[in-house]
Amino acid sequence: MFGVGMPELIVILVIALIVIGPKKLPDLAKALGKGMSEFKKATQELKENLNIEEELRGAKEDLVDSVSGLDKPADLGPSEEKKPAYADFDEMLEAYDSTKEDKGKKESPPNEEPTEKKPDIIAEKNRHDG
Repeated sequence: MFGVGMPELIVILVIALIVIGPKKLPDLAKALGKGMSEFKKATQELKENLNIEEELRGAKEDLVDSVSGLDKPADLGPSEEKKPAYADFDEMLEAYDSTKEDKGKKESPPNEEPTEKKPDIIAEKNRHDG
């Protein structure tokens, strides 16, 4: 511990006893012990935080590797080849056109002429005349 041996420690305690006095020395030793224990706790927490940061860094690297696929090839499971829905491009276009026509028929309402068209025309003529 800092290169302090038993003789040096005895000299330090004797000087502390003379300077501080026998009444306050136990209180000083108690405070010094508490300070040392707090220092040890703080250093232990710092070490744990550093270990956690290293673990997080490792987890981050693993995540990046797995997302980018550098770590190992992705397991896609049993490969099932999907058959194309259409034999060729023309067949696909025909199916597209037929669905487009079906949508057009469903969306367009039947053509009905409004029954009260005449009052609107008369009202417009009156506006322009006046």
